[in-house]
Amino acid sequence: MPATKIMLTRHAERPNKKAKAVTAEGKRDHEELIVRGWQRSGALVGLFAPRNGTFVDPRLAQPKTIFASAVTKRSTSWRPQHTVLALADELNLKLDVRFAKGDELDLVEAAIEAKGPALIVWEHEAIPGIVNAIVGNKKTCPQKWPGSRYDLVWILDRRAPGAKWGFRQVPQMLLHGDSEEPAPFRSKK
Repeated sequence: MPATKIMLTRHAERPNKKAKAVTAEGKRDHEELIVRGWQRSGALVGLFAPRNGTFVDPRLAQPKTIFASAVTKRSTSWRPQHTVLALADELNLKLDVRFAKGDELDLVEAAIEAKGPALIVWEHEAIPGIVNAIVGNKKTCPQKWPGSRYDLVWILDRRAPGAKWGFRQVPQMLLHGDSEEPAPFRSKK
């Protein structure tokens, strides 16, 4: 049965002028997460697989499939995969990394056909387009994921396969400084 819930989030924090990226072993690597990103990665385990079974927001669900973008010549970042590696390990799931940056339409097809709730972890610029392809329009979600935000989950739900998708945003609220505010819908002027 095709998915009735697809959750999307951005990869965790990337390097910037103040923070260098490091591997899990602590070696510098520009294609990795910064320390705060590794902290978010660990905290996502509790968000999507709470030990007591109670989600901080009832719209969240434990994923049965986790998609993260593949590392290729076009996109050499390990951030999407490493953002959810701890979660996949906790849930005893293998990350689905068949799709890379530029393969979003194939990703959408696979996510819609996934069994159980699906989680997609991707680069923020492409997330609105992924949602647009799933729901079939450009009005359901914000058309820009804020560049400074690593702390949101966008959730698509439908009552049954073939039904219309609904859209909601859930602030993660996992780390100090995370915002309670959703991504804004910007009106065209």
